[in-house]
Parts: sequence; C-alpha cells; structure tokens
Amino acid sequence: MRLRQAAVAVLGAVTLLVTVPSSSSAAQGIFEYAYVAPDGTTKWAKIDDPAGGECENFPEAADPNASEPAHSPRNRTTATATVFTEPDCEGDWFVLKPLTGQGTEAMKMRSVNFDS
Repeated sequence: MRLRQAAVAVLGAVTLLVTVPSSSSAAQGIFEYAYVAPDGTTKWAKIDDPAGGECENFPEAADPNASEPAHSPRNRTTATATVFTEPDCEGDWFVLKPLTGQGTEAMKMRSVNFDS
C-alpha cells in the first residue's frame, strides 16, 4: 500500500512540473541602437540575448525630460522586436523583423519589447 501511495505522489509531482508554465524564453542575438550622449556625440549600445515578453527601457534615452530618444535600431536577435516612442513600451510603435530588422536615425524610441 505504501508503494502505491509513493507512486501516486511521484506521479502527481511530475504532473505539476509538466503543467507549470515556464518563464519567457530569451531571444538569442544582439539588439543595437544609437543614442546621443550628454556631450552631444552619438554612441552605440546593445542588449545581448534579451528576455522575451518584457519591456526594456533604453537607460540612455528613457527620460524624456533629460535625454533625446534613441534611434537607428538593428535587430539581430531571433525574436521580433517592437520599439516604442515612449518609456515603458508606451506610445507609437514599430516592428522590426528577427535577424534583419533595422530602422534609420529618424526612428525615435525609448523602449523595446521582444516576442517570447
């Protein structure tokens, strides 16, 4: 009888592990963007292997009162990237295809979200 109860307990634990949703998958690759540094020069930043399904603000461009928006995105990740004109994935948005999506200096953005 105890063997049967142990087997049922193990089966229940395995079932729980299989049915618990996993965390968002990460995109593989690099997302690059340009921003204007405080000294007025253009610099490049990147996000390596970004998490999927989470909004990421560009730290160099997230504050509309203190910085210019980032621009010229290059999506070299395996996920679709949606860039937003405002922090916290708000405002107008543009979609960049996986691996080859890119925008020009005219594409102004402050945050990004990657498909999971």
